[in-house]
Amino acid sequence: MEKDGSVKKTKCLCLVPKVHGTGGMVSFQKKFTAGLKTRGVDVCTDLEESHYDGVLVIGGTRQIPQLRNVKNKGIPIIQRLNGMNWIHRKKYTGIKHFFRAEYGNIVLSTIRSRIADGIVYQSKFSREWWERKHGPTKVPNVVVHNGIDLSKYKPKGSLSLSKETVRIQLVEGNFGGGYEIGLETAVKLVNLLSTEHDLHVELAVAGKTSADLKMEWNEKSEVPILWHGYVSPEQIIELNRSAHLLFASDTNAACPNSVIEALACGLPVVSFDTGALKELVTDGAGQIVDYGGDPWKLDPPDVEALAKAALEVIDNNKKYRKAARKRAEQAFDLDKMTEAYLDAFK
Repeated sequence: MEKDGSVKKTKCLCLVPKVHGTGGMVSFQKKFTAGLKTRGVDVCTDLEESHYDGVLVIGGTRQIPQLRNVKNKGIPIIQRLNGMNWIHRKKYTGIKHFFRAEYGNIVLSTIRSRIADGIVYQSKFSREWWERKHGPTKVPNVVVHNGIDLSKYKPKGSLSLSKETVRIQLVEGNFGGGYEIGLETAVKLVNLLSTEHDLHVELAVAGKTSADLKMEWNEKSEVPILWHGYVSPEQIIELNRSAHLLFASDTNAACPNSVIEALACGLPVVSFDTGALKELVTDGAGQIVDYGGDPWKLDPPDVEALAKAALEVIDNNKKYRKAARKRAEQAFDLDKMTEAYLDAFK
């Protein structure tokens, strides 16, 4: 607040940690940076610089001592939170992965409870999860869903869908560390659609996948699997336009970018009612079905219910595609997301 009572305009934000490669954090930072620049807000990624007006911590960072120094200077710190690491406690993912996941949770909770001046949760599910586990924070918080550039991610080209083969799409940053569970369910889904419902179907998989995992599921699948590996944002758009539906495979996801990107491209989403999916996929944008067990215990899911939902979306694909795009326009606009984050600093 300025001396005259007006709200100080944000001229520069420091985004930490500085991220590279692929994944949700990288995707968010790129989109958010683009949104800030259109508003004349500069971005830096070094806490040692001195000209920024606020810090956005995207998840967690090891730079906790530096954050404390920033806090002592009176510079506001906002933390963006999704969920916590949890699969490593239910499924063996290796000793190194276990300790890395536990350390990550400690970092996240430390910043949330002792450093941040405000919290932006990616979904209502995320906020409820954190408050159930660690209690409410003493600082303000708000829920802001991820946003997407709707002028870039759009349904143009979806008329090129194959009429002979139904394509089910699966997108994950990395099928490792327990996330191969989603691949297992996807293969069961397409096998069921092929053998029990006599559909000519194929599975398109985007994400880093080991050679051993590819070999294993190629042998178990009754239908062709198209392994795309890592794909660029531009390639994701084209893949979304060429598929009939997205199977959102991440169990208890806080706000998966793959879902929002799919909806923006007019690709309906089919999945189980875990995490924030029922919060995101509404108004006929897809089908969300009961998991059929306890997802927190990684019980076997009800794949037959998932298959019935997929058939509904496939049979009425045009209607669902239209609703998917409409849902994205209503709720996941990048400009609205950027404004909401800037409001958090006020």
